[in-house]
This record gives sequence, structure tokens and C-alpha cells, in this order.
Amino acid sequence: MFSINHIENSKKGINCLEITNSVNNSFAKIDLNKGASLQELVLNNNVLIEDLAPLEYNNTYASSILFPFANRIEDGEYIFDKEKYTFEINEIANNNALHGLVFYKTFKILDQKTDQDSASVKLIYNEGNEAIGFPYTYSIQLEYIISKSTLDLKVTITNTHSKPFPFTLGWHPYFISKNLSESHLTFKSSKKIVFNDRMITSGTKNVNTSSLKIENKQLDDCWILDDTKVVFQTPDYNLQILSTEKNSFLQAYTPPRKNTIAIEPTTGVSNSFNNKIGLQTLDPKDSYQLTWTLKLD
Repeated sequence: MFSINHIENSKKGINCLEITNSVNNSFAKIDLNKGASLQELVLNNNVLIEDLAPLEYNNTYASSILFPFANRIEDGEYIFDKEKYTFEINEIANNNALHGLVFYKTFKILDQKTDQDSASVKLIYNEGNEAIGFPYTYSIQLEYIISKSTLDLKVTITNTHSKPFPFTLGWHPYFISKNLSESHLTFKSSKKIVFNDRMITSGTKNVNTSSLKIENKQLDDCWILDDTKVVFQTPDYNLQILSTEKNSFLQAYTPPRKNTIAIEPTTGVSNSFNNKIGLQTLDPKDSYQLTWTLKLD
């Protein structure tokens, strides 16, 4: 049987949901104050996501939802519908806007359910203020569904403004491997994004990628996926990372922490608000939905 425990401590800034099952082989921890990000995950006794200490959340964006844009916007500037907008710069060294606006928002609980084989929680954040660089209102609903060997993350974005807005969407989970150098990423791609020295997209190049052995590579790379299935193969487990969005991209990043890798599914690339790669527009009152799935083989 699964159970959900809501832990609150205003003095310590704790506002988390912990989901577990009675045999203690599955566990998830969601931090409602950090954009409802998934801070810990165990599936079938395999530790997939853990606290990244000593690295801090404001540097890692660990498991955060990336909206209204994933990755970076050069100088924070873009033009939409013939108007120029400028986001606040939060990657100071490269003068970029980074990873959107919701990674520190507080989500509220809409619903939660448990049964013998799974648990689900529905969470929501409603933005009623027009932000600097993004003068629109919207809501984000997240539904986490966890079972013994799978986790689904269903995301629904709704435009509550009177005007259409541009967007891309991403997810920034970091996964743990017993031995990252002996781990692989398996995916199909025929094009890789080329970055300049500020990690801004400067073009694409042709590749023929099906398997990438991580070894001692320092990754901060992005591929255009020909298939939405990505597999992370480690000495202990094989994990499928799936998306319902056909036009998908894969960002992989190795942080300064042993045996840890960010495997980020996104619907757009660095500077997508300007280069239009993966960029979509959401009309007033319309909604956009996708589901990311983590599944143990």
C-alpha cells in the first residue's frame, strides 16, 4: 500500500510531500517550495535521484520544471509579436537568462490518491502577475504518479492571459549511477546542437548517435531526438526516459559531483525564443500537455 505524508515546518522552510509504499522499495520526495521539484526518487530499491549536497539548488536547478523557457536566452532578450522583451539575468557570468521563472515558486496540493500499487498527487501554481520579460499570466499543473518501477510526470500549462505567449518546457532531473564512467546513454539522434562560448545555440551539426558511453566526459550537450525514448544504462539499473512530445530534445550535463548526471528532456533548445527551435505559442484559454515517464527496464 502506498502512502503520502505532507511535511511542513515554516521555521525550517520545509514544505514537502513524501510518497512511499509499505514494503519500502519505492519513495519520492517533492519540494513544494522549490517549484514542486522531485528531490529524491527510489524505484524498486534503486536510488535514481538523491539530495545533491554539497551542491545547492540555486546552482543545480535539480529536478526543476523549466518554464516558460528551458535552458538559456541570450542577454535575456527576445522579440515576440514585434515587441521586444527582456528577462532578468540570472546567469551573471554569461549574461543570460536561465531556466525560466518557476523553479522557486510554491505549488499547492489539488488532489492526492493512494492504493495498493500506486500513488498520485496533483499540484498547481497559478501566476497572476505579469513578470519582467514575460508579461503574461498562466497556470501550471503537475501530476506525479509513482508505482514500484515507474514515475509519470504529467504537466499541463494553461494560458490565463488575454494574449498568446511563446514557450518551451523542460525538466532538469539529476540521476545517480554507482559508476558513471561505466554508464551509457542510448538514444537516436542525427543532429546535435552547436553552442558558442556562452552556451547559446549557434547552429547544428550532423551526427549519428545511438549510444554514448559517458566514461570521463564532461558533458553539457544537446541533441535533437529522432525518437523520444532515451535509456540510461548503469551497472545497477537501466532506466527509460520517455516523452509524449514528438518534437523532443535531450540535454545532458555532468556537474562537479561524482557519479551524477543531469538528463534533461526538453521541448526546445538554448535561445529558442530567438532561434525558434522547438518554440511554441499558446493561445489564451488554451492548454498544453505532455507526460514524462521514468521506467525501469
